[in-house]
Amino acid sequence: MFEQLGLIGCGLMGGSFALALKKAGLVKRVVGYSKSPSTTDRARQLGVIDVEAPSALLAVAGADIVLVAVPVAATEATLKAIKHLVTPQMLIMDVGSTKADVVQAARRALRDQVGSFVPAHPITGREVAGVEHADAELYYGRQVILTPTERTLTAQLLQAQEVWQALGCRVSSMSPESHDGAFAAVSHLPHLLAFAMMNSLTGQPDGDEYLSLAGPGFRDFTRIAAGEPKMWRDIMLANREELLAQSKLFQQALAQLEQAIASGNSQALEDMLTLASETRAHWRMGAQRTSRPR
Repeated sequence: MFEQLGLIGCGLMGGSFALALKKAGLVKRVVGYSKSPSTTDRARQLGVIDVEAPSALLAVAGADIVLVAVPVAATEATLKAIKHLVTPQMLIMDVGSTKADVVQAARRALRDQVGSFVPAHPITGREVAGVEHADAELYYGRQVILTPTERTLTAQLLQAQEVWQALGCRVSSMSPESHDGAFAAVSHLPHLLAFAMMNSLTGQPDGDEYLSLAGPGFRDFTRIAAGEPKMWRDIMLANREELLAQSKLFQQALAQLEQAIASGNSQALEDMLTLASETRAHWRMGAQRTSRPR
């Protein structure tokens, strides 16, 4: 059990982590800080945190585990703010959706103490944000990717694995670069396409009318376009090279489909659709959620 969680960022992800630790009996006290005082106050009212901290540094004071749940662009400034209270015994993690930039930020900010930092990406989330939506079950049954570096301390890595497993997560590890390449393909590009799809409709004179006719297929395809714009702006810019590379591959696949349609080549079109359909039918989500035993 941990004596104290220092929570920096008391929103959906951070708040859910705090509630999950509490529910699992893994932490005695949670001290939280958010940039917005009203968020920190609301987190205390909801029982997500026990004590409000006036700064990120004071949220870390006395903590043996720290979660940085801030936008990826704010990672370096946040880690710099807490550096002076980081100890070799402390476990520090994040929940960012990109990892190479986060690792570089940690190296610059923490320097000799970077071994205490274990970059983490829980594959979960919701289209709604805010501590009001924090849920102790958010992480249960989900996959968590850890991206340790050559300087990550073995003790902290093992501890991170144990924490997420204790919350009911399936934990795996990969390099920060491999992580960003993979998630550009299966997460960041799909979000880019969903945002683009919505904009392509709203930019048309009859877009509102078309939207009124849309059904479940359109709803399912564009669901992720309801994601928090500032968060996705940061993610896309942080992983721009990998994202643009995946976008080019998508454009090539789309062009092949368009060519088959334009030329009336029904067999080529059917073959490409069949390949996609069969691949999708046999795909099983690695982070598929299971029900918690009662």
